[in-house]
Amino acid sequence: MEIIRIVGIALIALIIIILLKQYKKEFAVYISLLAGVLILLLVMDKFEGIIDLIRSIANKSSINTEFISLILKITGIAFLAEFAVSICNDSGETAIANKIEIGSKIIIISMSIPIFSSLLELILKILPS
Repeated sequence: MEIIRIVGIALIALIIIILLKQYKKEFAVYISLLAGVLILLLVMDKFEGIIDLIRSIANKSSINTEFISLILKITGIAFLAEFAVSICNDSGETAIANKIEIGSKIIIISMSIPIFSSLLELILKILPS
C-alpha cells in the first residue's frame, strides 16, 4: 500500500528534521522539501489515473472538454500552491506563504471566468424573459 510508503517517508523525514534542528537548522527545510517531493512523486501516477477517468467521463457526456481542462489546471494550481505554502510555513516564512496564497487565488479566479460566464449564460437561457 502506498499510504505506508507515504507515512514512512514522512516519519523518517520528521526524525531527520528533529535531529538536524539541534545542529543545522537550515538543513531541516531541505529535508522537508525532499520528503514533499518524494511523496508527490509517489502519488503522481494516481493523478494520471484520475485525469484519465475524468476525461473519459467528459468524452461520454456533453461536457465541454475545455472546461474539464480548466478545472484540472485549477486543481493543479491549488495543489502546487498548497505545497509551496506548506514549505514556506515550515521554514518560518509566513509572509511569503501569504503572498503565494493570494497569488494563487487570483490566478484561480481569473482562470474560472470562462466557466462562470458560461454558467451565467445557461442560467439566463433557462430563466423566462
